[in-house]
Amino acid sequence: MKTRHVTLSPHAALSLRLFAGLIEEGRLHKGWTRDELAERVGVGVVTIRQIAKGSPRVAIGTYFEAAALVGVSLFTDDTDTLKRESATQLERLALLPKRARRQQYEPLDDDF
Repeated sequence: MKTRHVTLSPHAALSLRLFAGLIEEGRLHKGWTRDELAERVGVGVVTIRQIAKGSPRVAIGTYFEAAALVGVSLFTDDTDTLKRESATQLERLALLPKRARRQQYEPLDDDF
């Protein structure tokens, strides 16, 4: 199977490494081995090692599940607040066009 290469901007790569570090810190704080975290997340230990390195090839849902299990707060710890924020975001999204269209610009006639 081919390994896909993912290129991240420096900002995104730094953010992912920070997120990975918080997950690793949470795992160690709980006293879990990588094998134990892998079992709880439902993935192999290799995937947990990739998460610890901040690999962009791991699915974001896997990162979120690992983070939730070790106590890294994603948005808020309160489920009701999370539901409310999600509903508000869906309302904002409903106000936007269903798809984005390229803007067609006419060339300016700036020859005076």
